[in-house]
Amino acid sequence: METMMGLINLEHEHDFLNELTYFRCGAAVPFGGRFRMIDFTLSNMAKSNIQEVAIFTRNKYRSLMDHLGSGADWDLDRRHGGLFILPPDWNDPTDISKGDLKYFHNNLDYFERGKSDYVLISGSQFISNTVYDKMFQHHLDRNADVTILTTTYETLHSEHNACIKVVQDEDGWVTCLNNDTENAHIFTGVYILRKSLLLDLVKDCIANHKSHFFLDGIKANLERLNIQTYRYEGYSAIVNSVESYYRQNMALLDTNAYKKLFFDSTPIMTKVGNQPPTKYRGTSIVTKSLIATGCVIDGSVENSILFRGVHVGEGASVKNSIIMQRCKIEPGVHLENVILDKDVSISKEQILKGAKEQPYIIAKRTII
Repeated sequence: METMMGLINLEHEHDFLNELTYFRCGAAVPFGGRFRMIDFTLSNMAKSNIQEVAIFTRNKYRSLMDHLGSGADWDLDRRHGGLFILPPDWNDPTDISKGDLKYFHNNLDYFERGKSDYVLISGSQFISNTVYDKMFQHHLDRNADVTILTTTYETLHSEHNACIKVVQDEDGWVTCLNNDTENAHIFTGVYILRKSLLLDLVKDCIANHKSHFFLDGIKANLERLNIQTYRYEGYSAIVNSVESYYRQNMALLDTNAYKKLFFDSTPIMTKVGNQPPTKYRGTSIVTKSLIATGCVIDGSVENSILFRGVHVGEGASVKNSIIMQRCKIEPGVHLENVILDKDVSISKEQILKGAKEQPYIIAKRTII
């Protein structure tokens, strides 16, 4: 039976969420009330019976390591295989590689020791709830060199401009990969290839002083590689900017969108918390909001997302906002179109307003 290993490549995902990535990498940013961005990719891999997953992480990965731990919450704390966090290791004086090829070069032994014949590679910016079994079988059936996961959106937003667009023939073979802003057929960043092909392409790219595995190893070799597409039809989101992060979080306040992401397939797994149920006191008013466990609500919460352990004081108003773990909002505060990172305290009677197109962000552990 053909098997597959997973690789989550975070090398090219830099500080794209501004203040939210001051102290963490983008993959560790909280999302959807109680998850982190990486939970979706990691859960999809775990549910696909991928038993060994490696993560290429460049910097600010302490928060990510704290969240992932041993991988037990994703059933990846295994005696054989399991979860591997592979930080940069650039101590080889003979190494001429650069970009994400450095990670492949410095961890060739990891791939060579792995028992799987194929590798599924993904980032953390594609939010979805799926399994990759059918995609893998499609890859095998079509005898493709590479199979890329694609999707389409009825409405294109600014976050889609940075995505690679796909042109294919009637049989699903890729004929062009470009950045056509009018093309709604988008490459999600998820793709499968044989491990032996991956290693050959890595060595060829390094020998020719390239720096980006997908762009230089796969996209640049489009004429000699047989690249097949597999269309993802479920609910999904691309998060690669503050604007898209805010919009896609707020979209989950729509019941249909929330159900499509979290209930149309198997559950998304995350680090288990042990907080008590949220306490709604007599003065609280909560409408159309996602409220995680451990919160204490005395004030008004409307059209907002509150993560675990948030306190909203009496007379305080939270509207169209995202409030992360353990934030304290004292009485009389008014927040609108605001994102508060973890452990932020807002003192009495403060008024903070942003815009839906540009929410006002308060960095982690700030006191106002």
